[in-house]
Amino acid sequence: MNKTLVLILLIVGLVIAPFFIDHGGEFGGADGQAEDQIMLIAPDYEPWFESLYQPASGEIESLLFTLQGSLGTAVIFYVLGYYRRGRKDNAQY
Repeated sequence: MNKTLVLILLIVGLVIAPFFIDHGGEFGGADGQAEDQIMLIAPDYEPWFESLYQPASGEIESLLFTLQGSLGTAVIFYVLGYYRRGRKDNAQY
């Protein structure tokens, strides 16, 4: 079988699979789960630190999270491109 066809079928399978898995699931982040576990272990626990900035809404928080991820990705791929370019330039001499 052609390698490209196998990859396309794999991608299609990965896109379609979530529609058939656990429809009754509840969305919950890791922060909320960690908070629940802390309250089970130590109900009298008081956080010793609060966020410096609290976004006005969930949409702004999502935007900031996306921007942070995009900036991190840009830095990683810039560094990879920089070092790859450096190797190609050094190979000419």
